[in-house]
Amino acid sequence: MTFPDITAELAARMPGLRGRLEANAPTAALSWFRTGGPAQVMFMPADEADLALFLANLPGEVPLLVVGLGSNLLIRDGGVPGVVLRLGRAFAEVTVEAGCRIRAGAAAPDVKVARAAAEAGIDGLSFLRGIPGAVGGALRMNGGAYGGEVKDILVEARALDRQGRAHVLALADMKYGYRHCGAPEDLVFVDALFQGRPGEPEAIAARMNAITEARSSTQPVNTRTGGSTFKNPDGRSAWELVDAAGCRGLRRGGAQVSEMHCNFLVNHGDATAADIEGLGEEVRRRVLEHSGVMLEWEIKRVGLQAP
Repeated sequence: MTFPDITAELAARMPGLRGRLEANAPTAALSWFRTGGPAQVMFMPADEADLALFLANLPGEVPLLVVGLGSNLLIRDGGVPGVVLRLGRAFAEVTVEAGCRIRAGAAAPDVKVARAAAEAGIDGLSFLRGIPGAVGGALRMNGGAYGGEVKDILVEARALDRQGRAHVLALADMKYGYRHCGAPEDLVFVDALFQGRPGEPEAIAARMNAITEARSSTQPVNTRTGGSTFKNPDGRSAWELVDAAGCRGLRRGGAQVSEMHCNFLVNHGDATAADIEGLGEEVRRRVLEHSGVMLEWEIKRVGLQAP
């Protein structure tokens, strides 16, 4: 599928824009599943001022999707209309501040934040080692793993709105729940300030190593996967419900429910996004039939179905 090229029109509205606009940009490399159709426009801003200029001049009717490391993302085969926004190195800085605080750009990998905290002797952020994404995604979904969540460490987040105006959101403004953020959907997070506590670098590093080993031994981390597929229902484990419904190893096309951890879907190399999403929906149907529980997707699914 090919979208109409609107890059020239957008560029004409934004004199002085320094970032790159690309029409019908491939997206398969953006997600861990390695599937998906083109983005009508891909934009990578040069820095925060460039992003503000872009947002202030982007027509309100043009959809905007922010994509980070793509670890919990499924891009459909028909592609993504509007603009896919990718934040690059200018948004990936991680700095240590006084009082056991870490400031991290939205494009900084969570593991980079965890390592910076460990090296500085800041405890409480080790769980970020178990989240295979970037700070922006963790902010947007209250990312969590191994006993910790973003809500436990967040002081404030900075974001730009669709008019390019900056906002500072305190923890309460994020309206966090389990894998949920109630902040306005149109906000583009640019950085966050996290609070830790004093700790010993060696002990923190040991915990992080334990998390790494636990992930490697229980999750299909070296495959084309999207992380946890479904949210855990209240008081239940999604993987146990999937397993009990007989879905471990279930396949559709090139997609399979992981035999190592059945809350993970795997692309064996030739799966389409439709294969993966269809398999997930079949798992949801079987779990509902077996246990009466309707599983909720944790993976964010975006874009259009192929014609």
